[in-house]
Amino acid sequence: MNSLQWQDLCSRDDLVPRSGVAVKIGDQAAALYWPDPAKEQLYALCHRDPFSQAEVLAWGILCELEGEWSVAAPLYKQHFRLHDGVCLEQPDVVLPRWPARFNGDRVEVGIE
Repeated sequence: MNSLQWQDLCSRDDLVPRSGVAVKIGDQAAALYWPDPAKEQLYALCHRDPFSQAEVLAWGILCELEGEWSVAAPLYKQHFRLHDGVCLEQPDVVLPRWPARFNGDRVEVGIE
């Protein structure tokens, strides 16, 4: 059974509500999103766009499509759902993701 370890990542004040920020999780570049500041839901996805191979997803545009939050990649505009990393235009492409949460004023990500 896998046991999730929560790693302290940054402060709530380091986040930009309704936007993404680039962070490092271990040795991997990641994008951390807080799409709705009225809610405590955070999302962490891989920062590398699998189509352009550029590390740009933290700077993508957040949007709601069919009632779910996604990020539009800045270069070729594919949409990735925040909750599972699936590309809406090409569902066989899935970004790596991590569970993320607030712990008081700290942001934590789950590492297996």
